Amino acid sequence: MSTATMTRPATRSGSERFGDPVSAAPPRPLVPPLPPRARLTRRGRLVLTALAALILLAVISVGRAGSQAATATETGPSLQQTTVQSGETLWSVAQRIAPQNDPREVVAQLRRINHLHSSGLRVGQQLLLPVAGR
Repeated sequence: MSTATMTRPATRSGSERFGDPVSAAPPRPLVPPLPPRARLTRRGRLVLTALAALILLAVISVGRAGSQAATATETGPSLQQTTVQSGETLWSVAQRIAPQNDPREVVAQLRRINHLHSSGLRVGQQLLLPVAGR
């Protein structure tokens, strides 16, 4: 046999050897897909805003109640309450409740205890007075 008459056997191309790449199964992802994002409607945003406002108001009111309770317990046993009568001034009240002390110091103490910005009083106004001897 001569080498010229010998033919090589036919070979397959690369794609025929490994199968059709289109029909192969896609690789599985390593991480599971994320769920779709939740979207709030206008009504949902309104409800969340109202809920946040209610929580904020509750926190503020609890804080105020706590500070008022602390003030009441600090000053409760050593103070008494009185109603301002016609013609009374802080000076006259100071002389009545502490005649042995300087009225200027007692007036300053009354203004501080009652959170007064001026020395003027109104008839019927409630005042807290320090109790002598306690």
